[in-house]
Amino acid sequence: MCGVQTNPAMNKKKTEEVTPPILEGMGAIFHEKGVGFRLWAPHATKVFVTGDFCEWKEDAYPLVREEQDNWYGFVPGATGGQHYLFILHNGEQVLKKPDPRAYKVEHSNGASILYRLESAKGASDFVPPTLDALVIYELHVGSFCGAEGHVGTFADAQEKIPYLRDLGINCIELMPVAEFRGDLSWGYNPAHPFAVENVYGGPEGLRAFIEAAHAAGIAVIIDVVYNHFGPDDLALWQFDGWSENDGGGIYFYNDWRAETPWGKSRPDYGRGEVRTYLRDNALMWLRNYGADGLRWDMSLFIRTCKGNPGDPGDELAEGWSLMQWINEEVHREFPRAITIAEDLRNSEWLVKDIGAGGAGFNAQWDAAFVHPIRAALTAVKDSQRHLDPIVNALRHVYDGDAFHRVIYTESHDEVANGSARMPTEINAEEPDSWAARKRALLGAALVCTAPGIPMIFQGQEFFEDEWFRDYVPLRWEKLDHFSGITDAFRALLHLRRNADGVTAGLCGQHFIAHHVDHALRILAYRRWREGGAGDDTLVVANFTTKPVHGYRVGVSQPGTWQVRLNTDAKVYCEDFTDIGAVAYESENTAAADCEQSIVIDVGPYSILILSQNQA
Repeated sequence: MCGVQTNPAMNKKKTEEVTPPILEGMGAIFHEKGVGFRLWAPHATKVFVTGDFCEWKEDAYPLVREEQDNWYGFVPGATGGQHYLFILHNGEQVLKKPDPRAYKVEHSNGASILYRLESAKGASDFVPPTLDALVIYELHVGSFCGAEGHVGTFADAQEKIPYLRDLGINCIELMPVAEFRGDLSWGYNPAHPFAVENVYGGPEGLRAFIEAAHAAGIAVIIDVVYNHFGPDDLALWQFDGWSENDGGGIYFYNDWRAETPWGKSRPDYGRGEVRTYLRDNALMWLRNYGADGLRWDMSLFIRTCKGNPGDPGDELAEGWSLMQWINEEVHREFPRAITIAEDLRNSEWLVKDIGAGGAGFNAQWDAAFVHPIRAALTAVKDSQRHLDPIVNALRHVYDGDAFHRVIYTESHDEVANGSARMPTEINAEEPDSWAARKRALLGAALVCTAPGIPMIFQGQEFFEDEWFRDYVPLRWEKLDHFSGITDAFRALLHLRRNADGVTAGLCGQHFIAHHVDHALRILAYRRWREGGAGDDTLVVANFTTKPVHGYRVGVSQPGTWQVRLNTDAKVYCEDFTDIGAVAYESENTAAADCEQSIVIDVGPYSILILSQNQA
């Protein structure tokens, strides 16, 4: 009998060559022999992947339906840099769609690009500042270092990192950097949530920026948008051809819950695959880019439909549980990560522990601070500057912790959408006026001396005026014109961080407004952590255009009180009045429930920060 002899080793090799590996994960999954592709498309009847690897032949690589409505296929020889799309069939419909999890795309309505996104290098080596030491700088990449005809990039912004470090910044909050429509945007219209905006420099640029920031001791927080997607150039829309009520399909609510202030594109927080999609996106910024935290855009419209918390008919319980789940996952894997909510309804439940029923954020933007402080500083007449709302804003806390709040007088929201930068709000006709400079700097000093996490918006430190627009770059020439004001900001931020070891109280929880003079509109408050010399910090603010001389203020300790900063100093602006001494000796005279007091002079619209040298 004749037979054909076979070599078992050769047969095994042949089998390995023709049997594609089944890889774990979603999206494009890299392998030494090619790339696996897994896609969620429950209503598709056929799915193919096409691209450079098959000369864009649409039926060359069919995907096989798996459990949980996923489709999977493997393309031998596919490699990084190649472009690709999915071809989805749903009845008579044939849809060409980019990968919902692509890390890189041509542009907002272009093809996906195969990109291997590794874990961030040395991400665990960098330790971000603790909340009590945090000083945030909100930055929009496109306008921060842009120019006429040139959208700013990560590389441009990276060149300014030494400047920010010298200024006293130890945390940068990037406005959203996920791929959006066109080249100009605030970023709050994500078209591809997993891809980094190409015009900014793509994933390579973001990773290089974060690594450079870490090398300078600066943390980076990424702004994420989960309350809606798009709505422009939104490939997720009716992704596999299915929808109800002309809604967005599988990634979105398809009923009244889809409606948001930005379009009918609220993700379906009750669908497991969408929840996982958002969870994976949140973790990506920390795992793969080394970011140190996330700031969630308008969480109010994740936990409610129309922004009416407390109305049972408006609440989205699955949105609340989504925030809890993602925060829990983030803090389990990255215990030092910082998560911040922009909710603006002053609810302490955003920052309460998940175990107690809270959402588990570390902090939230504090509307109870910014609105009354801006109102006081922009009031036309001194008689309209009432101290009680100011005091309430300064001492406001969430869940008993001062560092559960981020405080500011300028943010991208506060300086646009019908409002403007502080100098322009104070004097639209002459934003460089004495009063505009004085009161805007007074506001910055309140931010840096109140309990909470201080934040400044890009350009605020050199008195950028008008209002924020993504197509108008910062005017860095103002840095030369207002170099003294920038010096004042630098001094404020260093005092806030206790850089010289004499103002530890500004990093503390404690606050008391022990001197509130409604007649003269003079406010004095004590800040402390543990108390004592080098810790106790006294802040005295004058909210009028009139200087005050020989004014008695109570102090917590006897001895010499050094003036650490006087915002009226001529070194900051030549037309400031330089009122006040460099130090004051306490007297054994009681004032404002204090056994000791000092007699001081305070310039118009000015703040004095005083403390004692360590014993």
